Amino acid sequence: MRELEASLQQFGEFILKAQLVKEKAAPYCVRWVRQFLTRPASDEPLADQVRGFCEQLERDGRWQDWQVRQAEHALRIYFVNFLQRTDWTRAPVNTAVDEDGRTNTLAALEQLRARIRTRHYSYRTECSYADWVRRFLDYLAQREATPRPRVNLESVRDYLTHLAVRQRVSASTQNQAMCAILFLCREVLGIEAEGLTLAPRAKRGTHLPVVLSIPETAALLSALRGTAWLMAALIYGGGLRVSECCELRVKDIDFDQGLLFVRGGKGNKDRSTLLAEAGRDELRAHLHSAEALHQSDRRAGLAGVWLPDALERKYPNAGRELGWFWVFPSQTLSTDPRAGVVRRHHLSDSVIQKAVKAAARAAKIHKPVSVHTLRHSFATHLLLNGVDIRQIQEYLGHANVETTMIYTHVVKELRSPPRSPLDILRGHKSS
Repeated sequence: MRELEASLQQFGEFILKAQLVKEKAAPYCVRWVRQFLTRPASDEPLADQVRGFCEQLERDGRWQDWQVRQAEHALRIYFVNFLQRTDWTRAPVNTAVDEDGRTNTLAALEQLRARIRTRHYSYRTECSYADWVRRFLDYLAQREATPRPRVNLESVRDYLTHLAVRQRVSASTQNQAMCAILFLCREVLGIEAEGLTLAPRAKRGTHLPVVLSIPETAALLSALRGTAWLMAALIYGGGLRVSECCELRVKDIDFDQGLLFVRGGKGNKDRSTLLAEAGRDELRAHLHSAEALHQSDRRAGLAGVWLPDALERKYPNAGRELGWFWVFPSQTLSTDPRAGVVRRHHLSDSVIQKAVKAAARAAKIHKPVSVHTLRHSFATHLLLNGVDIRQIQEYLGHANVETTMIYTHVVKELRSPPRSPLDILRGHKSS
């Protein structure tokens, strides 16, 4: 034990001197290494031990994703930089990569989904990553004229260049594709990620969001009816993302406090935002209809609604409680793509997307209007009414206030413009 503590002390001094991590993170890196080294001895390869250790942290549910990544980073520094172990490598999975280094697309996609789920990424992220990886491997298969292509750093750079030059995708799309391919290389194929940072990252330009004026917003909402109007009103009234509105549960609405609670929003963060007084009667009536549908499902013996993370295992009956039921439930049943259980899901966002597009045409609004435009309009109209930028940041759930500051540029366009000097001159002459 003394030798271990002496080694850990030297490791702590090493990472501080080499400035491999921030000073405040150094003690935590030492703790992660201590926790790993004090585990029961194992004959597995070092890479498999580290992978198993990190996967156990993920399963525990006590640690956030960034802490698991910090643990893996600390172990990498300890064994590679400090001890200079040469056996540190993430061995390729046999079913995804054959002996010649060629990739089995179906096996790679299956293991990609498994790794994404162990990291508790959203289902949307899982679908997006799987789609990009499928496109990437199909591109390599066509280029090499083989169903089992080779994946290496050069092929990644070539595909990203193909997207930018030939497909002419946007910067955000190119970066999304790169993130998916990096995840494939690191987590499934065992390709070390350091060299992949040399791949070109697209520089995103600065674009002002599309914002409706207050009269345009009123006209748009007036062209909507029923559930579509109620969803649009909640999105505009609270600055919700469309997915956050669709995923609202009965327990997330607080009429007394006038608040909506967003659970597991972008970045898996919770927040509260405004519940406008307008539309509350319609919302209460809608909730009565949702409750009737919930009771019908209970009488039919259907499985409860989907619950995040391990809540379904911890609280087996929670999914059947009204509080966890969707505010906007779908009228049809569907099969859970992950659990394979037939249950009632929430309303698809395509319903409100199509309704808003049709309402914009009916209101003769010629701007490129989408549901997200209502969120942009929420922030801009609050700024016009003198609400503090920090408060708006909290309502929107932005991690950095710089993201929210984009609306200050939009406000300049919506405020009454100053008089032209030509008009001032003309008025001076007439007097």
